[in-house]
Amino acid sequence: MSRKRSTNSRGGALLAVLWLSAALAAIAFSVATTVRGEIERASTLSESMRTHYLAAGGIERALLWCRFGSRGGPQLSLDVPRMDFDFPAGRAIVEVIPETARLDINRAQPQALMALALALGADPLRAEEIAVAIVHWRSPGAGPLDAYYLGLGPTFRPRHASVQDVEELLYVKGMTPDLFHGNYVRDAAGRLVRLGAFKDCVSPWGSVDQFDVNTVEPALMVAAGVAPEAARQIAGMRRIQPVVNEAQLNQVRAIAGIGASKLRRGGGNSIYTLRATARLRLPDGRFSDLSKTIAATVKFAPQGSPRPYYILRWDETATSEVSQWR
Repeated sequence: MSRKRSTNSRGGALLAVLWLSAALAAIAFSVATTVRGEIERASTLSESMRTHYLAAGGIERALLWCRFGSRGGPQLSLDVPRMDFDFPAGRAIVEVIPETARLDINRAQPQALMALALALGADPLRAEEIAVAIVHWRSPGAGPLDAYYLGLGPTFRPRHASVQDVEELLYVKGMTPDLFHGNYVRDAAGRLVRLGAFKDCVSPWGSVDQFDVNTVEPALMVAAGVAPEAARQIAGMRRIQPVVNEAQLNQVRAIAGIGASKLRRGGGNSIYTLRATARLRLPDGRFSDLSKTIAATVKFAPQGSPRPYYILRWDETATSEVSQWR
């Protein structure tokens, strides 16, 4: 009887030890998983921060090279559509976008605004509603839509003044986040393709007559009278070889058809957006999958001015689709 009780006691102790070992193993596994997750999270945050400063450095280098040149060399031209900068930590690709590649939101006619909304995928009723609402928003004095805005809240008022920031357009009647920021649809092959964004096609410092052929958005080309297929063809051509002379511009205009007169080469004023997309270089020489895009809208001052340039806007939420990472 005593031997049986001793055996049961040893069996219970062994079972308790096994349960305790299983519990400790589970705790150790949980701690290890948590630590590994935190290490990966810290690594991602560190990589993101480094990429952020790499993109900012790309903009700063572009500003200096455009103004003073590199190591005593010639200044870089603002008429080039992009600049590639190699850093010890990685690469930054800076897109140079003259504001005249965009539609002037304060001077554009309602027909042009409606055509742009249609080119971005809005139905005709919504496109007309957006065009009317933008004109009302920027026009002085009370208008027919004031009652609508008052109904949204007791203190909500339209500006009735010039648009100073394109984000204001998110508040106009008819505008949707998909139209403003751009959306993704599937093409005939089933691949996700980003539609153009209203915010990338308009600017307070834009143009109403001609747009830079190297950087104008395809949707704005369509709104200006270029056929959709021709706009896609022009966008593909300039990705391979930017338009740098009149002969190439004439070739593009031949494709553009009735919208040819709306395309020009070069900026046309002193305000540009520099949009830098950066990736870190990994130890094996490849580039990280993590990228960061920062944009700065800059007004370049004439030679001899106290300051060479003025940053009008700094955007850390910009997006880009630059390619050719090696």
